[in-house]
Amino acid sequence: MSVVRAGVVGAGFIGPVHAEALRRIGVEVVGFSAASAERAEARRDVMGSGMVYATFEDLIADPAINLVHITSPNHLHFEQTKAALLAGKNVVCEKPLAMNTVESAELVSLAKQTGLVAAVNFNIRYYPLAHEARARVRSGELGNLIAIHGSYLQDWLLYPTDWNWRLEKRFSGPMRAISDIGSHWLDLVTFITGLRIESVMADFKTVHPTRKKPTGPIATYASADPNASVDEPIDTEDYASVLLRFEGGTRGVVTASQISAGRKNQLSFEIDGTQESLAWNSTVPNELWIGHRNKPNEVLIKDPSLLSEGARQISSYPGGHNEGFADTFKQLYRDVEEAIRNPGGKPKYPTFEDGHYELAVGEAIYRSSTTDRWVRVDEITGK
Repeated sequence: MSVVRAGVVGAGFIGPVHAEALRRIGVEVVGFSAASAERAEARRDVMGSGMVYATFEDLIADPAINLVHITSPNHLHFEQTKAALLAGKNVVCEKPLAMNTVESAELVSLAKQTGLVAAVNFNIRYYPLAHEARARVRSGELGNLIAIHGSYLQDWLLYPTDWNWRLEKRFSGPMRAISDIGSHWLDLVTFITGLRIESVMADFKTVHPTRKKPTGPIATYASADPNASVDEPIDTEDYASVLLRFEGGTRGVVTASQISAGRKNQLSFEIDGTQESLAWNSTVPNELWIGHRNKPNEVLIKDPSLLSEGARQISSYPGGHNEGFADTFKQLYRDVEEAIRNPGGKPKYPTFEDGHYELAVGEAIYRSSTTDRWVRVDEITGK
């Protein structure tokens, strides 16, 4: 397949990010759809132009499109991804892949049957220093892994007047902080270490059991007007901490919070080994901390000439020229485009199998939070 042409489903916060990244690597964005034709037309400038499709069905029916990016609310991911695959389209789906593991297992099976490229948008993997951390861990440089700990913190839902569709279970599923941001952390440390999570113990907290829901539309990261809102009960978590047991005996803990004042969007991890430690923070993504016992600690600044081969391949700029959030999408979509053009190789991108695994870990975390006990992930997967 010599030419990749994309359609983007959804025009909210993340849809324009997908469209921009595709254009940066030379993929034509044929057009996009939104919740309605009117909504799509209103978002044309933000999406960077392109054809406006009245419906999702119109978009996947267009023979000019061979790649569909799904950025709609969570509850639509399964049906839209399934329909796109059945229409013969390659797919990049935002996380979570589906609302539950029954749905995601069906999508994994369908992707295998069709042989199409089927990726989940775990873009955080594509920071160059995340790849560098992976290379160092996998080479044995850290020694045996002892502990993996960190957090993903935001503050955009700190106030009871803060509102978004993710607060409603019918759109987002039974979890929020873990599903929305914790899933990125869990995928990232799994990608870096190669270790699967065997069991979890979770504690959830809903800080605002009632919020002000706006009576009209509201954008992501906006607050409701108390004079144009109604009280709405909330039963998804604002905060979660999860103890983790990885295969091989490594221990871990992660905190996911959307009510941490001043933390706009910070993912951080530390991986402690018997020889060295590594730490990274997404708000300073071009620095990797390397910890030692018997000599001074180091900070590696992103510089392709100093990185491993895998990290160098996803570094577009020389040392001293920072790469950030938007660049991670570009690098992921390069791997997707390459797989579409040259099918048959082992995927470099996050696959539907990865998305299914993260949903299984998430379901184990949710079960733990509701039963107050350790839950094995194989209770969900059956193996």
